[in-house]
Amino acid sequence: MKKEIKFSLVFRDMWQSAGKYVPRVDQLVKVAPAIVEMGCFARVETNGGGFEQVNLLFGENPNKAVREWTKPFHEAGIQTHMLDRALNGLRMSPVPADVRKLFYKVKKAQGTDITRTFCGLNDIRNIAPSITYAHEAGMISQCSLCITHSPIHTVEYYTDMALKLIKLGADEICIKDMAGIGRPVSLGKIVANIKAAHPDIPIQYHSHAGPGFNMASILAVCEAGCDYIDVGMEPLSWGTGHADLLSVQAMLKDAGFKVPEINMEAYMKVRALIQEFMDDFLGLYISPKNRLMNSLLIGPGLPGGMMGSLMADLESNLESINKYKAKRNLPFMKQDELLIKLFNEVAYVWPRVGYPPLVTPFSQYVKNLSMMNVMAMEKGKERWGMIADDIWDMLLGKAGKLPGELAPELVEKAEREGRKFFNGNPQDNYPDALDKYRKLMKENKWELGEDDEELFEYAMHPAQYEAYKSGKAKEDFLADVEKRRAERDKSPLDDAKPKTLTVQVDGQAYRVTVAYGDIDLPASATDKITAPAGEGQEVAAPLEGKFFLTKNAQETPLKVGDKVKEGDLLCYIEAMKTYNAIRADFSGTVTAICVNPGDSVSEDDVLMKIG
Repeated sequence: MKKEIKFSLVFRDMWQSAGKYVPRVDQLVKVAPAIVEMGCFARVETNGGGFEQVNLLFGENPNKAVREWTKPFHEAGIQTHMLDRALNGLRMSPVPADVRKLFYKVKKAQGTDITRTFCGLNDIRNIAPSITYAHEAGMISQCSLCITHSPIHTVEYYTDMALKLIKLGADEICIKDMAGIGRPVSLGKIVANIKAAHPDIPIQYHSHAGPGFNMASILAVCEAGCDYIDVGMEPLSWGTGHADLLSVQAMLKDAGFKVPEINMEAYMKVRALIQEFMDDFLGLYISPKNRLMNSLLIGPGLPGGMMGSLMADLESNLESINKYKAKRNLPFMKQDELLIKLFNEVAYVWPRVGYPPLVTPFSQYVKNLSMMNVMAMEKGKERWGMIADDIWDMLLGKAGKLPGELAPELVEKAEREGRKFFNGNPQDNYPDALDKYRKLMKENKWELGEDDEELFEYAMHPAQYEAYKSGKAKEDFLADVEKRRAERDKSPLDDAKPKTLTVQVDGQAYRVTVAYGDIDLPASATDKITAPAGEGQEVAAPLEGKFFLTKNAQETPLKVGDKVKEGDLLCYIEAMKTYNAIRADFSGTVTAICVNPGDSVSEDDVLMKIG
């Protein structure tokens, strides 16, 4: 009998690799006892990454969700672990040091045992503080090697990184094969090298099924000495998700490893509950394509955790492109065509932006940049026209050192725009902020929460937290669910029903009703729409997304009457998890702000006017 292999159920990642959302807290609490009853898990991934923001989008308190979700596992002696993005904490953009430190204190108090820390650039400077903060909070520090496949990312590269992290105090190492593109033999060599130097350091392997390597990779890392394997389960395994528990257990048992037995009656309960949650509303955000393996993913190397949201985002991107084509009587593009163009553009962009490992947030940055390029080129424009500030931070070194070299064309663009490259410690770019958020919470008469958990939540996700507190988040979420249900349940005849649209004739807006056949128009159908107050040149949205005047408490929102100069920051459009800065093309005075913060906008919608 070979060594014992233990299993971890990556329940959060299962959902976010399939679609946009994870279950609500009532659903999490309902499924937890059945997961415990399965009797085969030493660990369960309970939170981290987008989990917190997802609860805020529901209009739920994520702190309540984490406390209630981790409790049954602790009572059963099952360890819980969470995802931590190092410099970025739980979000897409960098986090001040005092917020990062509070993060660990809060999560330990809420019941999380292990923090799985990774830096999307594999920059050890970003991970090192997390080791210290985790230990100070009484947590196990598991540090990750973000696996990708490039001329730079060799067995020696990853072995050296692991040994440095262990020297800094990492308690465990995670082989984070987030895209499932690690080659089995190479992964086995990395694990063997770590175990040769530190036989007592636990190693956990995390991978996604997407391109098809991961069952062979699981066997290879176990043969080399791996201790824990992350698994998923039906109906959310394979595809953009993870290898299935039943298959992994059977394979390892046959190979002679000691593996836990599975209570199949409980397994079927969990399986049924997952399907129940999908039938409730979560399935509305899961593309059927995410159930498929796709060897095309070997090339772009996009991670499974991102593919779920990518397929949802692709719909709005495709709609934007086809609106443009419709105006010019050009043939429409199909989703598969857009997906292939995107994969090809990722393969083009990735080496030119320095081979960042394709993991959150940098996978989204590379994908978003690629998508912006594709959309621009489809509309007759050039590459690199729209680069979000967070993406510039990556390119300039503010988020950490890129593994490779930046393409000359991007270096030239940065210099042309007066952008400065940064070689110092990334954390120095993001000063402490908790005092500012304490002040804001006091002004709003908001409680700091048990163990300062509400303060932490606000500082980590300011825009989402404000939308949660106002009730707008829940209102928007419920409206979106109803819209998707109606779309799913509509009959073909619904497309023939009259529709009320807004059109412009000689600059004047009118409401019109469009239908097949003859209908009686109500008198109100041709009422004029009152244009927004204010005169001046219009600032139009360059892409679809959500409108925000600021992205954090450090910024002062623009208001009517403010003077702006060409190049000044006006607002943001949050699209594909990235805040895209909208800057003034001309100087003047803001005469109208035509959209409310948090509202969804379409491409070419008027955001504000400048006179």
